[in-house]
Amino acid sequence: MRVYFDNAATTALDPEVLKEMYKVMEGQFGNPSSIHAHGREVRTLIERSRKTIANLLHTSPAEIFFTSGGTEADNTAIRCGIIDHKLTHAITTKLEHHAVLHTLQAMEKAGAIKLSYLDVDDKGSVDYDQLEKLLQNNERSFVSLMHANNELGTLTDLERVGNICEAYNALFHSDTVQTVGHYKHDLSKLKLQFMVCAAHKLHGPKGVGFLHINHKVKINPMIYGGSQERNMRGGTENVYGIAGLAKALEIAYAEMDSHQAYIQDLKSYMKAKLEQGISGVKFNGETDPANSLYTVLNVSFPEMEMADMLLFNLDIAGISASGGSACSSGTDIGSHVLTAIGANSDRPSVRFSFSKYNTKDEVDYTVAKLKELCLVSA
Repeated sequence: MRVYFDNAATTALDPEVLKEMYKVMEGQFGNPSSIHAHGREVRTLIERSRKTIANLLHTSPAEIFFTSGGTEADNTAIRCGIIDHKLTHAITTKLEHHAVLHTLQAMEKAGAIKLSYLDVDDKGSVDYDQLEKLLQNNERSFVSLMHANNELGTLTDLERVGNICEAYNALFHSDTVQTVGHYKHDLSKLKLQFMVCAAHKLHGPKGVGFLHINHKVKINPMIYGGSQERNMRGGTENVYGIAGLAKALEIAYAEMDSHQAYIQDLKSYMKAKLEQGISGVKFNGETDPANSLYTVLNVSFPEMEMADMLLFNLDIAGISASGGSACSSGTDIGSHVLTAIGANSDRPSVRFSFSKYNTKDEVDYTVAKLKELCLVSA
C-alpha cells in the first residue's frame, strides 16, 4: 500500500481543477496584456477568477493580487509593508514559516527593523497579552502571525489579534497558507491588512497563489516589470495556474463543511489508534479541535534507537509523512518549531497531515507499521 500523509506540504491536484486548467491550456493561449481578441479573452478569464476568489472571501477583486505562491506573497507583504510605511519595529514568533521568519530576520540583520518575538506555550499558542504590551510601547509596528502552524496545527485567533493591532495602529499580516480553503475567511470582518494563499495547499496547482492587500493600505511592488496586477506585480500572469486556483477554492468552499467533518474524524481516529497501540506516544501542539487545524496531527514517539531513521523506514513501507525532532545543539538541523515549544529532542516526531482523499484503511496500515517500528526499537 502507498499512503500519502503529507498534505500540509502539498496536496494532490483535484481532477476537476485539472479539467479546468486543461480547458484553458487547450484553447486560451493569448497574452492577457495584449489588446487584441486573443489577449482580451484571457484577461477576462483572469478577472473572472479574481472575482470568484474575492466573492468567496467577502472582499473586493481589487484587493486580490496573484503571485507565484505563498512565499512571494509573504515576502511582498513583509518587505513592502515595512519599507513603504517606514516601520521600524516588527513582532512575530519563532514558530513562523521560514518565508516569514527568514524575511524578518534578514531585515533585522540589515538594520531596517527591530524584531520582537512573542512567547509561546508548549502547545504553540501565542501570548496575546504580551502582544498588546509590546504594541503599547511600539505603536505602528508590523505584526506577522500565522493562522495555523504548519507543523503543529495550533490555531491563532485572527479576530483577537486584528482587534489588538487596530487599537495600536499596527499593520497585521497573517500567513494563512495552511487555512485558506480549509476555513472560511470573511475579510469584510477580519481586521488584517495582508493575507496569503498557495493553491497547492488546497488541491490546486503549484506555482500560483495570491496576496490580499486591504484597500486602505498602499504599498509598492516587490517585482517590477510590466503593468500586470494593476502595476503591483510585473510579469506575465500564470493564466492556467490562476484558473486552477479559482476552481480549487470554489470546490473547497462548496465541500468545506463535509470535508472538515470527514478529515477531523480521520485525525481523531488516528490519534485514538496511536494512543491504544503505542505506549508513551504523545502529541505536539494543540489537539483540541476548537484550537487545532483539523488537517494536521504532530506525533511525538518514545525515545528509540535510530530515531533519525523513522521517516526513512516509513517511506520504505510506502508511507509519506514529514517531521523530525527539536534541535539538540547549535549545529543540529532540526525543527525550529519543536525547539521553540521546548519539545524533547530525544523523541522523534512525525507530522501526519490529511486530505479528503485519505481513508481509515490508510490510517490502520500506518499505525500497524508504526507499532512494528516502535517494537523493533524497544
